[in-house]
Amino acid sequence: MTTKPTQSYENHTRFHPLQHFILLPLSVITLVAALIHTVTAIVRGEFTLSDFLLLALVIMSIIVGLLARVNALKVQDRVIRMEEQFRYYMLTNEPIDSRLTVQQLIALRFASNEEFPALARKAARDELTPAQIKREIHNWRIDKHRV
Repeated sequence: MTTKPTQSYENHTRFHPLQHFILLPLSVITLVAALIHTVTAIVRGEFTLSDFLLLALVIMSIIVGLLARVNALKVQDRVIRMEEQFRYYMLTNEPIDSRLTVQQLIALRFASNEEFPALARKAARDELTPAQIKREIHNWRIDKHRV
C-alpha cells in the first residue's frame, strides 16, 4: 500500500530540472559567450552585422523564454484566484473578502477545506503575507500542478 505524499511549508516549492538546471545555465553561458565574442570583435575592429545578429538572437531567445514562463504564471495565478474564490463560496455560501490579494489567494490554495474559510478571513483581517499564511496551515492540500 502506498502512502499519501505530504506537503508542507518546508517542501512545497519545486524545481523544473529542465528549466532550472539545463535551460537557465545554458542561457547564461550562451549570453556570456556571445558578449565575449561581440566585445572581442569590436576591440579587434572586426565587428560585423553577423556579430550583432548573434548577440541579438541570444538576447531574444532569453527574452522569449522568460516571457513564456512569466505569462504562464500570470495565467495560472488568475486561475488559482478564481478557483479559491469559488472554493470559498462553495464552503461558506458567501463571497470571499475582496481585500485578499492574488498572492494571498495563491498561498491559501494549500489550506485544507476545514482550515480555508477561517484562514482566509484571518489573512484579510490581519493582512497576512503569503509566507505567514503558509505557516498557519496545518493540513496541507497537495499542489503538484504549479507551472
